[in-house]
Amino acid sequence: METTILLLLFTPLVGFLINTFFGKTLGKTGSGIVGTLAVVLSFLCTLCLFSQINAGDTLPKFHLADWFTLGKINVNFDFLFDQLSVLWLLFVTGIGSLIHLYSISYMHDDENMHKFFSYLNLFVFFMIVLVAGSNLLIMFIGWEGVGLCSYLLIGFWYKNQDYNDAAKKAFIMNRIGDLGFLIGIFVLGCYLNTLDFMEIKAALGKNSITPALLSIAALCLFIGATGKSAQLPLYTWLPDAMAGPTPVSALIHAATMVTAGIFMITRLNFLFELTPDVKLVIAIVGVITALVAAAIGLVQNDIKKVLAYSTVSQLGLMFLALGLGAYEVAVFHVITHAFFKACLFLGSGSVIHALHGEQDMRNMGGLRKVMPITFATMLVSTLAIAGIFPFAGFWSKDEILMAAFHHNTILWVLGSIASIMTAFYMFRLLYLTFFGEFRGTEEQKHHLHESPALITIPLVILGALATIGGAINLPGSNWLSHYLAPLFKAHEAHHLDGTAYMLMGIATVGALIGIAIAYNMYISKKQVPEADENVQGLHKVLANKFYLDEIYMAVIVQPIYAVSSFFKKYTEKFVSKLVFGFGDITYALSLQGKRIQNGNIGIYLFAFILGICGFLFYLFVNRQ
Repeated sequence: METTILLLLFTPLVGFLINTFFGKTLGKTGSGIVGTLAVVLSFLCTLCLFSQINAGDTLPKFHLADWFTLGKINVNFDFLFDQLSVLWLLFVTGIGSLIHLYSISYMHDDENMHKFFSYLNLFVFFMIVLVAGSNLLIMFIGWEGVGLCSYLLIGFWYKNQDYNDAAKKAFIMNRIGDLGFLIGIFVLGCYLNTLDFMEIKAALGKNSITPALLSIAALCLFIGATGKSAQLPLYTWLPDAMAGPTPVSALIHAATMVTAGIFMITRLNFLFELTPDVKLVIAIVGVITALVAAAIGLVQNDIKKVLAYSTVSQLGLMFLALGLGAYEVAVFHVITHAFFKACLFLGSGSVIHALHGEQDMRNMGGLRKVMPITFATMLVSTLAIAGIFPFAGFWSKDEILMAAFHHNTILWVLGSIASIMTAFYMFRLLYLTFFGEFRGTEEQKHHLHESPALITIPLVILGALATIGGAINLPGSNWLSHYLAPLFKAHEAHHLDGTAYMLMGIATVGALIGIAIAYNMYISKKQVPEADENVQGLHKVLANKFYLDEIYMAVIVQPIYAVSSFFKKYTEKFVSKLVFGFGDITYALSLQGKRIQNGNIGIYLFAFILGICGFLFYLFVNRQ
């Protein structure tokens, strides 16, 4: 067992080290194989642990090493492999393996392919640490690690300054959220004298902290989650993260970074259950984020930007479920979303690969005939995210909307509207990309082809999971809910009664309406989105993302620049003159002292005699 856990934890790190130091020697294919096998081995080890837990075994906490003791707080490098962490690691390492396999072909022409796989392996390693850590500080190491790796991968093509700016934006916005996370950690550590998850749970049962402080801690932790999982007001980094290579987008959006906030709140569910006001804030922020991101996604023309805003919107629905206390439902949607979103991103990468870098859907069209595998897998994934029966997204999204209906009708209405918009813009993407006539250049048309097997095989696997993945928590069996039951507070299950069928029907009709509108606009009327400079009114507002970046620039960034400019222009000059003034005084005094250092023995003897006289005066005269 110990060997299995060590392999699970450290094979991606070993892959990172091998590709970092020997990647160029191994060559492009060799570095890809090493990186992929490292994550596959972690996935196989996770399967071993999962089989034991699913059989009813309880795995002990794994102690790797002692770390430090500060007062009453004792922190060790311990790892917790329970139902939640092992399930999360299954799709982190499983989908991560498919993305690595895909990248062998997708990145083969890149001169720094070995570096790319090195960063991917490090990304997966830090995500494993984040998920498996048994205390908040180990989680924070993984939390910061995936932030670092996102910076490295988003800015991987660093010769493009826009990509560098996108990487810096992601890094800085996540640091804002991380400050909140750190404050939450400090509050819990200060008042509970522990950072271990199980010990925190036990301490909360003894009323070791006041409700006000607990709410502050929970709210600060949620602020950390809004940064990492791209919720209002810290979500704007995620669409810009599309600057990185497409496999990076798939890894960030489907299997790693953006799920970290969901995981953290789910792991600390016992804490958030004691703060209902904070849970309400989480639900409201989640549903507003889902609406805002879906509205922006309606008019995006970059195929990856559409998928990016769909991710933000789907994450909003997950936070809605968390705020309603439906933790197992949020986990369910995280899993199904990982299946269809990874497939959609890798499918978009297949399209971009065939079109030699083209990402504007206005320059696509008719690709289903020449890219049948990519089309088929993206079709089933689009049906899944739209919530069409019986695909995976139907079951998980319906569970979220059902939970919202039973808790707050307004939240249900808003979530339903976001889901209808999702169906529209995702089928808009599908129709503009794969239907109609090809709108690209003749050179692009001449070179159109289906992607190679290393790209299509992961697509087929993910497409199949997007089709049948909902089976893990079908009404009646509810395997996932039973599997996670030991971790969450028991609550009444939703049965397939008349209300449930009504809600399913409303959700399905809403999705079909969205699909029908998209069909009418882009198939029947053969509309093509107009040029960016010609859009007007609400369309222009949505195309400019509600001007949130401009608002942030005017309200936050520019004032900081102004203050910085003031300090640079005035304060820094004053401080510099003050510091250099002391230096000038010292220099002037040294010049005077330098004049008596002229080699004249008489002056030296005179100084010596003065010193002796002063010493004698102190001893015999001054002390009497």
